[in-house]
Amino acid sequence: MSAGKAGGGSGLRFSPWNLLLLVPFWILITPLYNRTDPELFGMPFFYWFQFVAIAIGVLCTVLVYRGTRDKPTTPAPPPRDGDVDDLDEGSHG
Repeated sequence: MSAGKAGGGSGLRFSPWNLLLLVPFWILITPLYNRTDPELFGMPFFYWFQFVAIAIGVLCTVLVYRGTRDKPTTPAPPPRDGDVDDLDEGSHG
């Protein structure tokens, strides 16, 4: 039995906003920007593209935060029998 089903949720919820967090991963496809032209203010494309990608990643993170900050999450289930100190004691045979 999983803790998510027994306790009514794990505190994680899917939201379509979270899909925006996948957008910054396109920066990992290096062949898309592994070139020098076009230059911007004398800076090769390889470098200025990475600066733009960082700005896009920050923008996506801000949008996800603002889109999901008011949504409630499921609180953690109450602890079962025993105290934290007793959880991993084992048997004293």
